[in-house]
Amino acid sequence: MRASFSLGKLFGIPIRINYTWFLILILLTLSLATGFREVQADLAPVVYWVAAFFGSLLFFGSVLAHELAHSLVARAQGSPVRDITLFLFGGVSSIEKEADQPLQEALMAGVGPATSMVLALFFGALSWLLNPLSALVGAFFSQLALVNGLLAIFNLLPGLPLDGGRILRAVVWKVNRNYRRATGIAAMAGRVISFLMIIGGLVLTYISLQAGQLNWNGLWFIFIGWFMDNAATQSYKQMLLQEALRGVTVADLMTADCTRVPRALSVAQLVDHYVFHRGGRCFLVTDDERLSGLLTVHNVRTLPREQWPYTPVGEVMTPYQELVLAHPGEDAWTVLLRMDQRNVNQVPVEEEGRLLGMLSRENLLRYVRTRAELGM
Repeated sequence: MRASFSLGKLFGIPIRINYTWFLILILLTLSLATGFREVQADLAPVVYWVAAFFGSLLFFGSVLAHELAHSLVARAQGSPVRDITLFLFGGVSSIEKEADQPLQEALMAGVGPATSMVLALFFGALSWLLNPLSALVGAFFSQLALVNGLLAIFNLLPGLPLDGGRILRAVVWKVNRNYRRATGIAAMAGRVISFLMIIGGLVLTYISLQAGQLNWNGLWFIFIGWFMDNAATQSYKQMLLQEALRGVTVADLMTADCTRVPRALSVAQLVDHYVFHRGGRCFLVTDDERLSGLLTVHNVRTLPREQWPYTPVGEVMTPYQELVLAHPGEDAWTVLLRMDQRNVNQVPVEEEGRLLGMLSRENLLRYVRTRAELGM
């Protein structure tokens, strides 16, 4: 997920925070501070704000535990985990390989809500034990128990992209032994749930406006429903893409006759002879037969135009050490995930130090489109 920064690693898994996370952190802190003041009104204002802030952090710690449970089970089953990102709607684990069997899918999906429910029971017990000592402390842990319980229940709704949708997919997959059909059913269920949330949000908003006061929960339902609908649709499209690339290697799709340019060539010559006349967008920069780097139109655009005539392409290219590379025998889907992770549109293909060609995102998408046109 882009627009995020690294927070470190847990169990070797990178943890990232998306900038939208700060918005929900502020809103949640405001909400908790108001609630704590109503529980015990005789304390200094700073106490409510500090308690609310730490309550918000513990809530996101609970979300992180939920996602970490998914990731650790996935990794134990041989599915690499790229990272975990906390964002506006909670958190997401970037698991690079889907489950091979329905039981694996159900385990990976079910462990998240189970973790949230255990946390809800734990915080609920703390609230019950400590409430006689302090109403504020009791309310603090009571809110954490409530949000973890709601998180578990919401994630068990039977529709993608929620955990309940993945459990539904595992059940249907087990029954009819068709992963594609199971994903389609779970995605459709997710879209139905999202539409119901949007309709419910619209009704709540209309009723509140009729009463003369806007109900923010209605708008929140609409927002979450819209997000779920998009995520369910993307889940199905990703499955179709993965299915289309199943068993396809980089060697099957790469372009062998790539345009190569010497690193001493000036940027102006490159633009005149290769970009305008030949329509090229991406070039392999070589030093004799050795790959030195990769040059794209984006690289050229970063250089002031008056410097084009006397600047060699070797000075503005992406150097070899920074390139995302592929090997001819690699699975095409795996390489596509790598391209998404590094935000690149093409990768050079090498084997034992020899440059064999180039694989671009367009190569992959053209193959998928052709399959669709042929009804495959």
